[in-house]
Amino acid sequence: MPVTTTSAPRLRKPGGAEAGLPASAPRPPARVRVRSTQWAALGFLAPLIVYLLACYAYPLYRNIDLSLHDYTVRSFVQGGADFAGLENYRDVLTDDGFLPALRNTFLFTFVSIAAQYAIGLALAVFFRNNFRLSAVLRGMFLVPWLLPLIVSGSTWAWMLNSDNGIVNTVLESFGAGRINWLTDPGWALVSVIIANIWLGVPFNLVILYSGLQNIPEELYEAAALDGANAWQQFWRITFPLLRPVSGITLLLGLVYTLKVVDVIWIMTTGGPGGASTTLAVWSYREAFGTGLPDFSPAAAIGNLLLLIALAFGFLYLHLQRRQERT
Repeated sequence: MPVTTTSAPRLRKPGGAEAGLPASAPRPPARVRVRSTQWAALGFLAPLIVYLLACYAYPLYRNIDLSLHDYTVRSFVQGGADFAGLENYRDVLTDDGFLPALRNTFLFTFVSIAAQYAIGLALAVFFRNNFRLSAVLRGMFLVPWLLPLIVSGSTWAWMLNSDNGIVNTVLESFGAGRINWLTDPGWALVSVIIANIWLGVPFNLVILYSGLQNIPEELYEAAALDGANAWQQFWRITFPLLRPVSGITLLLGLVYTLKVVDVIWIMTTGGPGGASTTLAVWSYREAFGTGLPDFSPAAAIGNLLLLIALAFGFLYLHLQRRQERT
């Protein structure tokens, strides 16, 4: 008779692995994997946190500390400044130069950003229709933005010089009188505003031109078929769809213009007689512009500028959220 053999049953190891087969490696607990991921995330965030603490949190704390104490040059180096509370803020707000500086700040800021936005938007719409020299001209408009501010300020100071400036030379060639751009209290603020507009137009051009590229061309084609002219297309399509980009452009322009010092200082040093002094220039003059630095009032003025910028920032966020809800 044929002998039939029966295979012995295979033994199974705990966990389901058969005898004689390699057991699968145990999986780490989920908690261990989560912790390793968290540590990796913290490792990537660490440089950013250090940067924010070193470049933002500590300078802000130091500026508030300066404004709440009565610092001299000696106490600034060695420490031990007397606590003054809000006295520095009271001195700044009651100073005879505060209201003129505040007025100059708002005129300089709002006239600059309004003109920069209007000119930048007009140029962006113009360059939207690509033509042969479009890229070259856009690159040329970026030159003011790329130049160092000390070069731009010095160039405008030379151009607006009362005696041999090119602007007065051109005006005299057309029969107009000579204007003391930088030394006349009625023209000094106008001069620095013109220079600042020239510096800020390229930024608005770049941002708004990028926003225009995201508007579908089909909308303009449909509007043209419906008989809309160029102005109607701009007012009904371009301007409404650019509102998010326009909002952030105006906010960034406002924050930047509030703290402009270099152009004004190079051209007029805030003069004559404080005619072109803004809050930022006043703060710089108190801290570094005289032979006797007064750090505490300078810090107080800087904190007031920070509060103004924060107020407009929160206003922008409020308007943006209301627009999203509607």
